[in-house]
Amino acid sequence: MRSRRPLTQLLAVKFIAMRGVRTQAELAERLLVDAPAVSRLVDRLEEEGLVKRCAGEDRRCVKLQATDAGRVAMEALEEATRSLDEDAARILTESELVELNRLLEKLLEGWSQVAAQPGEGESPS
Repeated sequence: MRSRRPLTQLLAVKFIAMRGVRTQAELAERLLVDAPAVSRLVDRLEEEGLVKRCAGEDRRCVKLQATDAGRVAMEALEEATRSLDEDAARILTESELVELNRLLEKLLEGWSQVAAQPGEGESPS
């Protein structure tokens, strides 16, 4: 099963369906994007029937939920991930795979720290 959807859309659906991300703010944090970008992304996902917005406990906050179609799209991402892992295992040695994972985790941690810092002209909270 292949998908022509952008990776960001597939990751968003995965975070909503499997990782317990329930709000647009949480999704923006996970994807390392700002609120307007995640709002546009969720609009597209909702238009395409992959997620739906549901009323939350608070009227100001909506909850995100993956639809059946969203879960099918997420399965395409899982299949692609497995395929990439298999390719990497054929190409790299075990020690190279360990090093690759270490470097990728370091990048993710660094990006998370950068995303958590206030931008230029913003004051820290």
